[in-house]
Amino acid sequence: MARGSVLVSALLLLSAWSVAAHKHHDELTEEQANAPVDTILWLHIFLQAAVWGILFPTGMVLGLSRSRWHVPLQSAGFVLTAGGYILGHSHKGRAFLAGAHGKMANILFVPIALQLFLGVYLKLHIQEQTIRPWAVRLHGVVGKAYPILGWVQMLFGAITFGGYCRGDNLGQCLAHYIMGSGFIAYGTIMAILLLVGEAWVRRSGRSPDWWDSWVIMLWGIVNTFTEHRGSSWSVKDMQHTILGVLWWAGGILGIWLSRNNQRSVVPALIIILTGWAMSDHAQALMLSTKVHAIFGYTLMSAGLARIIEICFVAPKYTQEVVAGDGHSEHTLDGSREDQSLSNPSRAFRHLPPFLLVASGLLFMSATDEELHFVNDQGMDHVTYILIMFSTAFILYALIVALINLYATSGRNAATTASGDGAIELTESSNKWYAPVPATDVEPANHVIGDDD
Repeated sequence: MARGSVLVSALLLLSAWSVAAHKHHDELTEEQANAPVDTILWLHIFLQAAVWGILFPTGMVLGLSRSRWHVPLQSAGFVLTAGGYILGHSHKGRAFLAGAHGKMANILFVPIALQLFLGVYLKLHIQEQTIRPWAVRLHGVVGKAYPILGWVQMLFGAITFGGYCRGDNLGQCLAHYIMGSGFIAYGTIMAILLLVGEAWVRRSGRSPDWWDSWVIMLWGIVNTFTEHRGSSWSVKDMQHTILGVLWWAGGILGIWLSRNNQRSVVPALIIILTGWAMSDHAQALMLSTKVHAIFGYTLMSAGLARIIEICFVAPKYTQEVVAGDGHSEHTLDGSREDQSLSNPSRAFRHLPPFLLVASGLLFMSATDEELHFVNDQGMDHVTYILIMFSTAFILYALIVALINLYATSGRNAATTASGDGAIELTESSNKWYAPVPATDVEPANHVIGDDD
């Protein structure tokens, strides 16, 4: 572990020197802006996307499940990240203006170094009663932030690569990327609750709709006062501002109706109305109009699917069943055979989170700059939309795979080995399994064979 830490530290210092030595451009010539992308830059892009999009999230999940593979995977991620930094500041060919991606790259050294230091400290197992408990908490917080930091940095990288979000386009970029990421996060949380989180919801004493309503209300308040700038009101200003009013007004009703652990369809209804508004959003390009329309239809479908799920499919989150978790997909509660993995309702419940993820990607890909680029390439709306849905399938597959990994690895593995290699099952009512008595206890009855 010490040798690995020295190696990673050396690579981080080398990459920091590379960042400092790399020249960032405040202005670009036409030749620099249109130069071909060289192999080194492509390696940087794919390597960092793999590390921050797959490797670090996988390592975080293994850390949450206390898997022995957590440390090797995160250590490999640190080494590859350092290599990616060096590649990113060693490329030739196309140059880019200084922007958020380069600044964020420098900022990321802080959580990387902090997580590395905390990992080494926790391996020493010192100061068990004083500093170590706080170090464990901090290590967990920083580790859980890695997928968010990676997502933001990859967005900044795509923006830098395309030369987007400068000047008057910044406001639209912020609206599309923040709200689109919010839809993706909403779908991810919904998938977590579906697959592994329903017992936690029961213990919290609050239905998911209560939490949803609070987030919608608070976001609506922010949206109401941030969408309009200047003295004149455009059509888009009016639409965006009234959407904010819709969210906080509906959020208040949703909070009230979902009190006392009750289910409410108000958040889903707000999603439907938001989708309808976006489907009829006036746009300059026909391509943009069609993409916004499909985004709106997808969002409305997500809201409708959520209403059907709440009213007819989802379990009731009552505290009377807090001791069991027979509704989540990954459960050891063998007494609830009616909730087997072959239950068709379980397949339907994946529909709302997937449609939310797809909606988020569609909205993030619908800025004026992106769609002008697509239009200039001669691509029609059908091809572009199908590309986004294909990306949504891949992203949702990654999300559910990581959730499944959490449920089946480390301490959450279905067959947790005890010290003597036996499998322990407690309070099992499954007809196929029964606790094995201790070896020093004589059986009450000798069933087969004669006494020796």
